[in-house]
Amino acid sequence: MSEPARHRVPLRERKQQRARQAIVEAALALFAERGFDAVTVSDIAERAEVGRSTFFRYFGDKQEVLFADDHRAQLAEQLAVQAATGPAIGDSLPAALFYVRSLVLSTVEIITSEPDGYELHERLVAQHPELRARSLSKHRAYARTLVDLLVSHGAERATATLAAEFGLACYYAGHAADGDDPRRLRGAVDAAFARLGSLRP
Repeated sequence: MSEPARHRVPLRERKQQRARQAIVEAALALFAERGFDAVTVSDIAERAEVGRSTFFRYFGDKQEVLFADDHRAQLAEQLAVQAATGPAIGDSLPAALFYVRSLVLSTVEIITSEPDGYELHERLVAQHPELRARSLSKHRAYARTLVDLLVSHGAERATATLAAEFGLACYYAGHAADGDDPRRLRGAVDAAFARLGSLRP
C-alpha cells in the first residue's frame, strides 16, 4: 500500500488488516511446517499472537484462511478503467471476452506473485479433498463476480455468463498445462484464451 493510500485508511481498519494478515501468514507458515491436518485454529492464533475470538472474527475455519484473498475491488476498479475507453459489451461475446481475458490474467498475476505461497496452496489443495471442494466453490464465486462486473458495465447477463465460463475454462486449461509452475501459469492461461480465436470486438 502506498504512503498516501495508507493514510486514507482509518487507523482501526489498518489494525484490522494487520491482524488479518498476521493470521494468514501464521497459518501458511504452520501449514508448510506441519501439514494442514496437524494445525489447529489455536495453533494459528498462538503463532499470530491473537486470541481465538480474533481468529473467528475474520475466518470461519482454518480452510478459509487458505482462500483468504479477495480481489473483487481490484477487478472492479480495473474493469471500470478499461471500460471507459474500451468497446461496449451488450450482447457481444468477443467484447465480453476482451475484458474477461484481462481480468483473469490480472488475477493469475496476483495469485502467482508469491511463488512459494502459490505452490504451498496448490500442494495442500491437491492433498485434501475438502480443500479441493472449497477451491471449486471459490472458483464458482469468482465466475459469479465476473458476471456481475460485466453486467454492471452494460453486458447482457447471458453474454456475461458465457464469457465468464469461458474465462474459467481457460484458467483450468492453463492450470492443467502449467499449473505446477507459477512462473508459467499466466502464459498458459493466455494461450488458452488465444485458442478461442479472435478476442478483439
